[in-house]
This record gives sequence, structure tokens and C-alpha cells, in this order.
Amino acid sequence: MSHFLIKKSILKGEIIVPPSKSHTLRAILFGTLGNGKSTIHNYLQSTDTATMIEACRLLGATIEVTPTRIEIQGTKGKINHTEDVINAGNSGIVLRFCSAIGSLSSNPVVITGDHSIRHQRPMKHLLDGLSQLGVSTSSMRGDGFAPIILKGPLKSGKATIFGEDSQPVSALLIAVAFAEGPVELEVRNAGEKPWVALTLDWFDRLGILYENQAFETYRLPGNCRYEGFDYIVPGDFSSAAFPIAAALITGSELTIHNIDMQDSQGDKELIPTFQKMGATFEIDVTDKKLVVKKGKKLSGITVDINNFIDAITILAVTACYAEGETWIQNAAVAKQKECNRIQSIATELRKMGAIITETDSGLRIQGSPLKGASVESYNDHRMAMSLSVAGLGAKGETKISSVDCVSKTFPTFTQDFNFLGASIRVFP
Repeated sequence: MSHFLIKKSILKGEIIVPPSKSHTLRAILFGTLGNGKSTIHNYLQSTDTATMIEACRLLGATIEVTPTRIEIQGTKGKINHTEDVINAGNSGIVLRFCSAIGSLSSNPVVITGDHSIRHQRPMKHLLDGLSQLGVSTSSMRGDGFAPIILKGPLKSGKATIFGEDSQPVSALLIAVAFAEGPVELEVRNAGEKPWVALTLDWFDRLGILYENQAFETYRLPGNCRYEGFDYIVPGDFSSAAFPIAAALITGSELTIHNIDMQDSQGDKELIPTFQKMGATFEIDVTDKKLVVKKGKKLSGITVDINNFIDAITILAVTACYAEGETWIQNAAVAKQKECNRIQSIATELRKMGAIITETDSGLRIQGSPLKGASVESYNDHRMAMSLSVAGLGAKGETKISSVDCVSKTFPTFTQDFNFLGASIRVFP
């Protein structure tokens, strides 16, 4: 496993953020379920993308990949699973979405993943929802985690699911669109609503019929059919957060390209959050770019982060460089990502001198200077990149372990940041 060695840096220049992971993975899945050929351009070339492609091949799609596009011959919503086990790798989206789609198969589907998937990503809520619609489901260890076994068909009816985590909700919505008949879905404790809205945007794009009442009740007619599509993947706001935060904490001016403010990604809310902290941006909607202006002091704020939960680690880092206290609230679901991100980011930032306290559902951070230290990534891409940004503003050297995981969403992270003037050295 590789490590980063990072020194305090000033950045300057322009960067193109990677394509959206959330859109790339949904596009592959919807292409798999469509009728005829779908072509996806400007896709994210990452480990999660490769994992989703292989999973969808096992679900019956024919997929060809080139450096610039993905071509998919869809299944018309008819899942024809082989006997091979589906490996979700480190991807929660692949785990949840492909499990739900696997329930459309009359043959048993087995899906598993790495240690994080098998111990950190609960499946009980999704399995319960599928079971209420006639699907045979089981967790092989009986603990509600992968490996799991499913066997369809997915029938019409009513189901209830807990929705603190948006992925099981989106997964079930996609599956019930192809159920044998009408389905009414009730969601309790609905959270991360922008990410469910992202899935519903795909429904709108493809003409999939549904009713949505306040993200708490959905009605779908089932038996969905739609034609293949051409799609250009937009930039990823989750990845854009890292160069934006790096510019803010190092007092640098950067131009960020491939920023579509009209897209529905949840992490777009980080932009107005940074503005509330005192950041100044120039946003060009037409050219899809954002300029971070240098020299602005940041102040602590209180923020409900549930709608953009993946930004918790980079917001915590930024808060360390702000004056006063930042209180990050409504973040309990962050405990169930690639690692417990509340506990993990607090633990590692304390090693760098941060004054940070964990709460039941978030973090309280008092702005204070950071110093270099040896810290852990927990094999979590957002932890690795957030701690890298912390190191760019810290006094001394910062060493981060197990950084290969950044390829999950930002494969060119090191090269792009070093091109901007960062001192990030990779070593075994």
C-alpha cells in the first residue's frame, strides 16, 4: 500500500474535476436495464466504475469499454444472472443497487464485497424492503451484512423502508420500477434527500413514471420499459470539494473547471456552505467553472450536513482553519460509510493538533493551527484526500498511510494537485 508525504504548499492554476461517480454508476445501471444500446461519455475511470461494469455484465448486460466511452446493450429489464458471485469490491452503491436489481432474477444472486462492505455497510433495511415484495433474501452470516443471497421475482404490493441512508432507498426505487405490478413504498426517517432526487432525475430523463410525496411515499406502476440513451457525465462536486478547500486553507486562488451548478448532486451544497464561512467565489454557469478567490478569512458556522454527508471529512478539515467554532450536525449516517467517518476524522485530526469533539451525530471543531503528523486513511478515499488537504496547510510534514484508495473517485488526485504546486510525494 502506498503512502503520501505532504508539505505545506501554496497552490495556483486551473484544474478539471473528475466526472461524477454517482452519475457514472447510475448511468451504467440504467443502461443495463434499458432496451437497446446506451452510450456513456466522459465517464469516471475508477475502481468503482470497473466494479459496476463487471457486476452488470454478470446481471446480463453486454458492455464494451473504451478510454472515452462505455457502450451497453441492455437487458430490457430482464435480469439473467449467471451462477457467478457478484463482488461489490469497496462500493456501497454497487452492493445496494445490484442487490436490488438482482431481485428481478428468478435465479439466486449472491453478492459480497471487501472487509468494509462485509462489516461496515448494513443491508438489513434494503433486504427487509425487498422481502415485503416477495423476494427471498438472506444474510449468509445472519448479521444483516454481505454476503447476501437474493431470489426473485419482485412482486407488486406495499413496502416500508428506513431511509436514513439514501442508497437503499434509491436501490429499492430502481428495482420496483421493474416490479411485476404497482408498488407503494413508504420511507421512514428519510435522509440524504438530494441523492434520492438524483435517482429521480434519472427517472425523469428516461421517462420512468412515479409519484413522490415529500420523499416519504412513492408510487410506481411497475413493468417499466425505456429505450437506450446517450449521456455525458458531468463533473463531480464531491471531488471538487478537495481543490476548493485546499485553495481556501492555503490562501490560494484556483480555477475549477467542469462545475455544473445546474446539476442535482447533493454535494453541490458545499459551495454555499463555504460561502457562509466567508469564502468568495466567482461562478460562471455558462462555462461551468468556479474561481476560488484568495485571502479570505473563514469563520466557523453551524451546519446540517445530512444533504451532503460525503463532505463531512473535508468540511471538518476546513473548519480547523476557520476562526471560532464549527458545529457539524445531523451526520449519524457518516458512521456507516467506508469507515466511521465521524470517529475517524476526529481521531486523525487530533494527531495534527485539532481541537475536535465527537457528538452523537456530528462534530464540534474549534479553529486552531495544525501541525504535520503520521495519520491513517482507513482505506477510505475521502479520508485520504481530506487529510492530504489538511497537510497542505499544516506546519511540517504529514504522512498518510494506505492512499491507493483515492483511485475510487479521483484517480489523478496526486498529479493534478502537484501540477497546481502542491508538495505531495507518493512512496511505498
